[in-house]
Amino acid sequence: MKPTDQRAPGNLTLSDFLCFAVYSANLAFGKACKPILDELGVTYTQYFTIIALWEADNQTVGGLGETLFLESNTLTPMLKKLEAMGYLRRQRDSEDERQVRILLTKSGRRLCEKAMTTNLSEASGLTPDKFIKVQKSVVALRNELMRLVGHGE
Repeated sequence: MKPTDQRAPGNLTLSDFLCFAVYSANLAFGKACKPILDELGVTYTQYFTIIALWEADNQTVGGLGETLFLESNTLTPMLKKLEAMGYLRRQRDSEDERQVRILLTKSGRRLCEKAMTTNLSEASGLTPDKFIKVQKSVVALRNELMRLVGHGE
């Protein structure tokens, strides 16, 4: 992992590494969003899962894992917890019983509606314009990194 500038190796500090900037920004963003997520009664990852199902309900576990960049051994326990909370339902695919489909319940839809009224960009402290620019830059970085490691091939 290379630093973000051309300093001599002996003069590098932790803040010179892009990987640390992204990592620590994610942690800080999580802390900033915690009050919003606490009000919704979900974790950061549960929040993303509910939003992903809102966008495209009736996904397979594998498809949802790809969307969220999560392996099934991480995703399945979280889905079981969300199911126990009443936000989603897991069921075997009628055409291919090896597949498990995930569907939002009415409670899950209500949670999404409530979540959509929250403004995570405000939690960042950025102006709406700057928030969009940062978000697009981070997505571009993620996409490039995923391309380099051959994700999705």
